[in-house]
Amino acid sequence: MAMAQLEERYWTAADVRELPEDGNRYECVDGALLVTPAPRGVHQLACRQLFRALDPFVVAHALGELLWSPADIELKPGALVQPDLFVARTAHGAPVRDWGGITGLLLAVEVLSPSSARFDRGSKREFYQRAGVAEYWIVDLDARLIERWRPADERPELLHEAMVWHPDGASDPLRLDLPALFRAVLGE
Repeated sequence: MAMAQLEERYWTAADVRELPEDGNRYECVDGALLVTPAPRGVHQLACRQLFRALDPFVVAHALGELLWSPADIELKPGALVQPDLFVARTAHGAPVRDWGGITGLLLAVEVLSPSSARFDRGSKREFYQRAGVAEYWIVDLDARLIERWRPADERPELLHEAMVWHPDGASDPLRLDLPALFRAVLGE
């Protein structure tokens, strides 16, 4: 099942919150409603491996909170996104108690699915850049690479061997061995 755009109308975050809880993921970006079916197992395995690699680093450097979707993140009024994984920041470093307390994202990660690739690489990527998300990673399991985007980028950095992440506030960088990550996800 492909990601769908429903109805030719301008969708808001409030509209999305009124939709039924039916197992789909609903987001709206620039007034367009994006609907994604439940992810495949390999998608979830990729999210799990990334969470396991990122969480100790995020905690050790007090960078915020690494969380996962479903989540209703409203970085700009009227827009609602649900990145697969994200590092959230709140006012004064308080724990995330509700989605409205998130003041920004240090990192947003989307694992591509056949149903989401067009939007993850298009409207959602543009939205994350406009919203000032410091880094946006698109994980492409088929190509075994991560596309790294920063707010001012016009093209992604394509990473096959290693992902070196050194966010503001971290004393040293995190290095991810991408071939090892993809082998673990794909069961090789």
